[in-house]
Amino acid sequence: MRLLALELIFSLLDVRGHIPRFDDFRPVPASPAPAGIVHTLTAVIAVLAVLSLAIWAAVWVAIHLL
Repeated sequence: MRLLALELIFSLLDVRGHIPRFDDFRPVPASPAPAGIVHTLTAVIAVLAVLSLAIWAAVWVAIHLL
């Protein structure tokens, strides 16, 4: 049953039987662009800040409700 489910998922994702050729891959630069790293780091910091504030607010509300 597991193989049937796996085959169904592969067929829905359209990856069943796909074998990439060497021509399918484009050359990529050896190192990513610095701008991409800065944007990623900024997004991670923003998400962590929002999560920290949400946890702080939940604890603050819980303390004041007691």
